[in-house]
Formats: sequence, C-alpha cells, structure tokens
Amino acid sequence: MSHGPRRFALALVLGVSTLAMGVLAAAPASAHGFSSVVYADVSSGRAGQVQAALGLEYDLLVVSAADAAGDDGLFSAGTAAFEDADAAAEVTVLQEHAESVMAYLSEHFTVKSGNALCTPTLEDGITMTVKQDAPYAMLTLDYACSDTSDAHVVTSTMFGDDEGFVKGTKTILTYSIDTRTGSAALDANQPSFSTEQSTGERFWEFFHLGAEHLLTGIDHILFLLALIAGSRRLREVVLAATAFTLAHSITFILAATGVVSVPAAIVEPIIALSITAVAAWYLWRLWRRGDEANDFDTTRGTLGLDRAGWLRLGAVFLFGLVHGLGFASALGIDEPWSWTLLWSLLVFNLGIEAVQLTIIAILFPLLVLLRRKAPRVGRWATGALAVGVSIAGLVWFVQRIFGL
Repeated sequence: MSHGPRRFALALVLGVSTLAMGVLAAAPASAHGFSSVVYADVSSGRAGQVQAALGLEYDLLVVSAADAAGDDGLFSAGTAAFEDADAAAEVTVLQEHAESVMAYLSEHFTVKSGNALCTPTLEDGITMTVKQDAPYAMLTLDYACSDTSDAHVVTSTMFGDDEGFVKGTKTILTYSIDTRTGSAALDANQPSFSTEQSTGERFWEFFHLGAEHLLTGIDHILFLLALIAGSRRLREVVLAATAFTLAHSITFILAATGVVSVPAAIVEPIIALSITAVAAWYLWRLWRRGDEANDFDTTRGTLGLDRAGWLRLGAVFLFGLVHGLGFASALGIDEPWSWTLLWSLLVFNLGIEAVQLTIIAILFPLLVLLRRKAPRVGRWATGALAVGVSIAGLVWFVQRIFGL
C-alpha cells in the first residue's frame, strides 16, 4: 500500500489532537458558548385573537430593546437591577419602559393570520423566573388579527446574531392553535413556523436542532473523540456511542419535562470530569498494556465485548445520564409532560445520534488504518489526542467549579 492513505490518516488524527489542545485556549467553560433560548407558548383566544406567552432572558431583552429604541434609561436601570439580582426591580424596569420593550417585541416576534400581520399588545402581569441559571422575564402578548384565517405563521428573530450580543438563539415554540397542537424549533435558518406545516416538517426541525446542538457543543464532541480514541473495534465504539445516546435521552426527557431537576452548577463540572475520565481510561490502558493496549482479551462475552469493554460501556452509560441533564439545561425546556413534546425530544436525540455515527464513520476507519499500518504512530497519535482531551476536561472542571 502507498504512503498516501497512511499519511492522510496520520495527519487527520494528529490534526484532531491539535484541535483538542487548542480548545484549552479558545473554548469557554460553559458547554455551549454564548447562546440563548427563547420560549414561546402560542394559543388561540377568542375569534381573531392569538395569545403568546414569552420567556426571554432578561439581560438580553434589556440590552436589545434599549439598543433598538435608543433608550439609555432602560439600559442603565435594567442593568442595575440585573446586577443587583432584584426581581422586583427588574419587573418595574420593564413596566416603566414598556414602550421600548414592545417596539422590540413587535418587530422580532410576529404573528400573521392569512396575509395580514396581527397587532400585539402587552398584557399586565410581567413576572420573573430562573431558567438555565439566568433570570428570565415572562411576558404575555395579545395579538389582534383582522384576517380570521385558519392558518397562522409565527416568526421569531429574537436576539439575532446581527445584534452582536449572542449567537445562535433558538426559539422553542409550543402551540395550540387552529385545531392543532405541537412544538417547533426556530432559529436564524428557520425563523418561521406555519400551522399548515406537516408533522414531518416539524420533526425535521428538531432533528436538525439535535444535530446542530452536538456539533456546536465542544465538550460533547471531545467526549466522542475520547470514545473513538479508546475504542479497539468498530463494534465497541458504536455500542459506546449508542449507550451514550440512550442514557442521555432518558435524563434529557425527564429533565426537559420537569420530572427531575439538577442544578447546572452540579451537572456542568461532572460533564467536564467525564471527558477527562473517558480519555484517561485509555491513557491508563496504554500505560498498563503498552503495545497490547488495543488488543481484546481472548475471552469475549455478550455482544463480542470483553470485560474491559463492558466496564467501559457501563461508565459511558453513567456519564451519558449526566450529559442528558446538560443537554436539557442548554435548551432549558421545562414544559409539562406531553406526547407531542416527547416525540419532538426523541427526534432531537435522533439528530444527535446521526451526527455521532457520522463522525465515527469518518474518523474510526482512518484510525484503524493507521493502527494497522503504523501501530506505534497510531498509539502516539491517539495518546496525544487523549492527553489533549483530558487536559481540556480538567481545565473546564476547575473553571466550572470556581465559576470562572
């Protein structure tokens, strides 16, 4: 065989190792960077009326509305209330600057009935709550619609990338309107939802959201890379990735529907520690077994895994349970239990699994090729990757423990 494929495989594995090391300098301590989630519950009122209950990150609402309206008073008073963590003061600020707040909301969260935009008004009774360890303003808008069509289009462009405050804002929409109920996920690429959309179209949005969520969650990517580096056979890494998905699906659904609740201050450090643990597991095997680190024991058990494989699979499953809580915290869904939401969350997890298997299908064959053609180089490359991932996990663990 020529040296071309071997050199390509080596370059790819070493490139991934370098990327993992670079994460130390570039990645934030939080799991998913500076993003936000908007919550919207849209329902039918009397004829010609639609009601939208919105949950918006308070500090983002203040800076976005103040910037759009040029309202310095909203910015200064809103920022002071936020820094003091004074919920009552935060409500007062939004009420006193309701005109600026409504100007922003009416432009960035719209409801259209037929061919006409509905006119929103802000209801009394603004409240504050906490989601994802951040203060959220809960507001209700009433939309008066002159066109009483049986189809509505909801569009959310809240906290867009162009505003420069956060990136990749998602709107999690639940609805009961036009004799239809369900949920949808909106973002910059898909900012609108129509009640005429098919079930397949709505589920595709959650599948895409799940795939994107894994790709933009650097700590979950590094966890997967640690699984790939420490796996000896394709079956082993596929089973590990599937166990990880099954585990995080369980806790993700339980947390997202409010059945269990664990503070992010506990979940996030454990996620970081799990990254280090999985990578260090492989480094320990390299130290103990050397050239035989990638060999199976002669006696295999169920599903073709030896004892070490089953122990690792169990550990991955336990860590997956914690990662599921992290996914739920990142999305911040806490809707009451419903079959519609359940299916949407399952499709979200299918999107995650699809990305995992795609990454495995690309990287693992190249890793196997490198190990067969240049075993020593393969061990050094995967060892370097495991070291980089371990260090990244430890740094994140310290940062998250001390809130850095």
